[in-house]
Amino acid sequence: MTPASDGSGSPPAAECPGGSAPSVGAVGLLGGAFDPPHCGHVAVAREALRQLALERLLVVVTGEAPHKSVETPSAVRFRLAELAFGEMENVEVSDVELQRSGPSYTLDTVRWAVERYGETTFVVGADEFLSFLAWHEPEGVLAAARLAVATRPGFPRERLELVLAELRQPERVQFFSIPELPIASSDIRTRIGAGRSIDRLVPTSVVREIDVRGLYRDGAGGDAVPSEEMKPRCDGS
Repeated sequence: MTPASDGSGSPPAAECPGGSAPSVGAVGLLGGAFDPPHCGHVAVAREALRQLALERLLVVVTGEAPHKSVETPSAVRFRLAELAFGEMENVEVSDVELQRSGPSYTLDTVRWAVERYGETTFVVGADEFLSFLAWHEPEGVLAAARLAVATRPGFPRERLELVLAELRQPERVQFFSIPELPIASSDIRTRIGAGRSIDRLVPTSVVREIDVRGLYRDGAGGDAVPSEEMKPRCDGS
């Protein structure tokens, strides 16, 4: 990715509101339910490592999600995440939230990471960032860790600016670009339930595990699956 804008309205890579990229923490956190992990998650991890110059990225599997229901057992989601990210260099799948009882709050996780590793960057998608103000103690999260927001081509910049305007430390938020991969875990579950292929949308090892375990065959989830013509894939090509 290049620092220049692509003309789509998306923030350029490694841009911050102050006009210069802040020093990025050596450790990044990428959290999620990963129900299941897909090629979009892999792309975010890959680009975060590359563009933010992270020494290590911890993929944190959510335990008890405070804002949504997750039916797939945490141990199963952790295994799927291990398969999706396990072969990536400088990436480690963490069960820190699975070891806690009660809701999994980002604030607790970033404080744990800062205490253990030092300066930390929490990686989120642009859609997640839009709801950041509704998170548990968002200002506390931003005080503890920097936020790196993954934006895709065409994502409305003005929507992100509305969130930045409400933050006390907007300079601790930066943006980086990811490829256009319109995939959601809910759509993958729906696709499986409908008997449709998820090849090229989900890492091959995860596809095999889902098949062996017979996961998601009830099709619970969304319905906006990618078209066959788009052919997303997980190898970055």
